[in-house]
Amino acid sequence: MSYDDIAAVYLAPLAEPIPAPAVPTTRARRLRDALEPIATQGWWSRASSDRLTALGLGFFDAYVWGRAASLGTPAPAVVVSTFGVFEPGLLTAVYEQGVAAAAREDVLAARAAGATESLAGIVSESEAAAVADPLLAVLAVLDGAARPLFSGLRALPVPDSAHGRLWRAAELVREHRGDGHLAAAAVAGFDAATLNVFTELWLGYGFGEYSGTRGFDSAQLGDALAWLESQEWVAGTALTAHGRGARQSLETATDASQAALVERLGSGIEDVIAGAEIISERVLAVGAFPADPRKRAGG
Repeated sequence: MSYDDIAAVYLAPLAEPIPAPAVPTTRARRLRDALEPIATQGWWSRASSDRLTALGLGFFDAYVWGRAASLGTPAPAVVVSTFGVFEPGLLTAVYEQGVAAAAREDVLAARAAGATESLAGIVSESEAAAVADPLLAVLAVLDGAARPLFSGLRALPVPDSAHGRLWRAAELVREHRGDGHLAAAAVAGFDAATLNVFTELWLGYGFGEYSGTRGFDSAQLGDALAWLESQEWVAGTALTAHGRGARQSLETATDASQAALVERLGSGIEDVIAGAEIISERVLAVGAFPADPRKRAGG
């Protein structure tokens, strides 16, 4: 699909408002949600998409190869494992298509240049630096053990400009939380399809509405729903009170995986969150991130 196709589906203004999901209000979660539109400018912005399209990539293979490229050129099974929430056959095919189309260095450069250009048109250098620099100072010293996407991304050179640093800092927080979330999900016994179904019902999507975009077929989604029912976390296609409690436990464990980040930011985290929220609202206003609040909460 082209960027215009994607934009028509995800980036166009909503015909009717969609209620924002009731997610936790912990500092770790608020930091993540405040930064999400900034972090994803490497694929949601037109500036990035135009550069990646010029390399011969479509939207999805640019997203997959672009994120995986921080790891080098890993085997498809490694990408499936580190991404954790896509159907393996689909992700393997898309990743291999991306690798065949464009060189790693070109993909990394296109994402960085595009995201930087996008943010430079939205926020001043001083506003960008006020969010980026405190985050980067802390992110540089966090333990990277068992965090492959975070560690791979952190090993890349940090962009020189304030806007590039802002994007990199936001991406690093996103991958740091993502690595921690997958670890918490694995401990809780989730496979990829079941985690997707559990998340979509928690966010207020209809069954299969979100998880179906990750490549899972009806049989896989049906098995996932049956497992959730066996745990008494779902009745029909709605979360039970027990299920909401289980999802809260998963969020709590994910937050715990970011304790060092939150603690090192200290009281300054509130200024970072406030600054990121202002910038992200501007990203939304120019149509460079999905208008559906469930998409922002779910990643």
